[in-house]
This record gives sequence, C-alpha cells and structure tokens, in this order.
Amino acid sequence: MVRPSVEKAHRGDGAPPPTLLGVADSPAPPAVRIEPATPADHAAIAELTVSVYIDGELAGPSYTPELADVAGRADRAELLVVRDDDGRVVGSVALVLSGDFGEVTESDDEAAVRMLVVDPAAQGRGIGELLMTDCLRRARAAGKRRMVLSTGPKMLAAHRLYERMGFTRLPERDWTPVPGIDLLVYALDL
Repeated sequence: MVRPSVEKAHRGDGAPPPTLLGVADSPAPPAVRIEPATPADHAAIAELTVSVYIDGELAGPSYTPELADVAGRADRAELLVVRDDDGRVVGSVALVLSGDFGEVTESDDEAAVRMLVVDPAAQGRGIGELLMTDCLRRARAAGKRRMVLSTGPKMLAAHRLYERMGFTRLPERDWTPVPGIDLLVYALDL
C-alpha cells in the first residue's frame, strides 16, 4: 500500500504549493467538439433523441416519428452535434434561423432551438451549455435579436440550464401543440 505523503515547498522560494503524492489526480474530462451534423450522423442523432425523450419519459410515444425525422429537421434547421474524443455523437440540437420549424418564433428577429439532447452517459460535462452557447453565437452572427425555445414541464435540467444562461420565461407564449401537451416558452435577448 502506498502511503500518501505531502511534498513540502520552501516558503518564499517560488516553489509550487504542496502536492499529495501517491494519489492520482482525477482525469480531465474527455475532449468534445461541436460541428455541423452530416447526413452520416442522422441515424445516431435519431437514436439519441428518441432514447432521451421517450425512454426518459420527457415525451410520449406519439412524438417518436418527429423525434426520429432528423433528415426533415436538417431541411429546416441547422443541426449541430457534439462529438466525444472517439467521434461519437453525444449531443445534438436544431438551430432555427428562419422558417416555421421554430414554432414559437414570432418575427424574423427571433431564432429558436429545438430538440436539445445530450447522451445521459455524457450529462454533467457542459455539453448542453456548449450547444446552447454555440447556437446563441450563430444566431447573433445571423443578426437575430432574440432566442426563443419551448420546453416540456418535465425537462427540469433543461430549465435550470436555460435560467443559468439568462433565459427568462415568457408564459404569455406558452402553447399546446396537441391536446395534453403543454409547452413552456423561454427567451433570451441577444
């Protein structure tokens, strides 16, 4: 058994502070990168999105066809993915800069995000915030003045993320796409 010992630094000599020997530092989180999705990513995005939304009970089974229609999203939005250091898709989001796919946009000055998803095994590493931050940057670059999104009432981790990033609720724009599904709207002025 290795006994940890403290390596002593001399005071005032500019040496680093004491370190614990014999105890491994926690490994750094794996590197991730964000990039536009390609058609080759569609199956992985569909599987991830359906799994997180349906298996996580964030949406009902009737929403599965829309969640799985990644090619349809790609025709109406910019799809972004986050890959881990092995190239595996661990997060995705649809950024809507124009058109009606945003569903809650009310003017050409608004952008929207839809279907933000992070692999449960990769949650807690800032991937959702990375995707949202990139969407905000892209929306600003496109001249948008506000980002809007709708989210389900069960998506509490997402609500915390949006609020931490400065989004505020717009209850006057909450909506019901189909009976029994009530969505909350958040917005951030850019």
